[in-house]
Amino acid sequence: MARRARASRDRQAAPAGAPASPFIKRVLPFFDILDEDQLVKLEAQVDWLFEEVGVAFRDDPEALDLWRHEGARIEGDIVRADAQWIRALCAKAPKQFTQVARNPERSVTIGGDNQVFAPVYGSPFVRDLERGRRYGDMASFEELVKLTYMHPNLHHGGFVTCEPTDVPVSKRHFDMLMAHITLSDKPHLGAITEMSRAQDSMDMMDIVFGRDFVDQNCVIMGNVNSNSPLLVDRVVTEAARVYSTRGQGLITVPFILSGAMGPVSTAASVAQAMAEAMMVCAYVQLLRPGAPFVMGNFLSSMSLKTGAPTFGMPEPVVSNYAIGQLARRAGLPLRCGGSLTASKIEDGQAAYESADSMHSTMLAGANYVLHAAGWLEGGLSTGYEKLVMDADRLGSYQKVLGQGLDTSEDSFARDAYAEVEPGGHFLGSAHTMRHYQTAFYEPKLSDSENVENWEEGGSKDMRTRACERWKQMLADYQPPAMEEAKLEELQAYVAKRKEELPDAWY
Repeated sequence: MARRARASRDRQAAPAGAPASPFIKRVLPFFDILDEDQLVKLEAQVDWLFEEVGVAFRDDPEALDLWRHEGARIEGDIVRADAQWIRALCAKAPKQFTQVARNPERSVTIGGDNQVFAPVYGSPFVRDLERGRRYGDMASFEELVKLTYMHPNLHHGGFVTCEPTDVPVSKRHFDMLMAHITLSDKPHLGAITEMSRAQDSMDMMDIVFGRDFVDQNCVIMGNVNSNSPLLVDRVVTEAARVYSTRGQGLITVPFILSGAMGPVSTAASVAQAMAEAMMVCAYVQLLRPGAPFVMGNFLSSMSLKTGAPTFGMPEPVVSNYAIGQLARRAGLPLRCGGSLTASKIEDGQAAYESADSMHSTMLAGANYVLHAAGWLEGGLSTGYEKLVMDADRLGSYQKVLGQGLDTSEDSFARDAYAEVEPGGHFLGSAHTMRHYQTAFYEPKLSDSENVENWEEGGSKDMRTRACERWKQMLADYQPPAMEEAKLEELQAYVAKRKEELPDAWY
């Protein structure tokens, strides 16, 4: 018995391979919590912000000149505009679009009934069970790109899976892009922190895909944040001019800590997030009608005693549901939520907060989920164990979303009732034999054995099993194939650009 149990654990510890599906085609209905009256009130608040309060477009005269030319009301750097005009501009953005991956089989469709999971983004620190907490570096970054590539429940590479602080700020985007391009063939994001870095990202995509192909297809996206409350800075508008004018995707996410960057009431913060994101969408459509756009919402509650952000709490959970309904009414793809926690390690707090945050993200219908795996410490740290633990749970969400309840003729198992006598069992029936490999989702990291087998195996908790899993995945990693000529051209481009730039560490 113990030997059979150990064999089962060994099979579950095998490294993940290529995904069976590059993204989720949702069959589960959306969970809508707002009635029509509430939706109308929220949209009226959004329209009031467009028309009466306005959104600042700061430090970018070119952006203000475009708004002015198109008829918006400009006062200083505040842009106010007719709400129906803004909504009409947003309606030009596609309700769904495809981001083409280097491997076409890994391309993802964003919007509509589709959901795409990507890992944590932007953490300056990394943490794992053996090496502890430390600043992110390029070696860690490459390991995380490999793990994301290998895991079947992560569909998209994201970009800054951790911040490689051992490489100059002025040059690290080249190494990060090269890692995503060569160590994985899943879709990924590009640099946005300066206009030149966004342009470098586009130039490298032109090498990978060919300029003519890029001009006809979305192959990269930029992920930017408005500077809440109600401020769009030049990082956003310049990134839009690089990515959107080439027909590439732009994700715009207001980061609102309710009570600080937005009012303490959730309804007001949700409306503010809609207004900020939709104003950027409208700007994008002025640049290039029909350019792909993803509306984001990252709303967090906070401790009003300490100012610390809190995650997985009732207020951001409700905001996920609300923003989902509003995004669908606006006809825009949505990014929100993720496996978010303020916990420092993969403990009970991390499990509860991440599960509540991610479950509401799933039901709300977020089309692109950044931070779906790996988030720790309020986003300050990327956890290796957390990455594979979260991704393991994403598989269960994927089955719920993509399959729902099977009510086909075979699912009712009528032949099994003819085979099994009353008081018998279905374990050996032909119906069970046909389906035993796929009937139930089997999480790789959960241990469902009896306590004796668990103790015989070393009494390992999930963190320990997750540590073993990511190490085995890295040991088994094989890079995806890439054309040698394209690789050499990329390497030559990066070498030339690095020679042109001085080292800068901030």
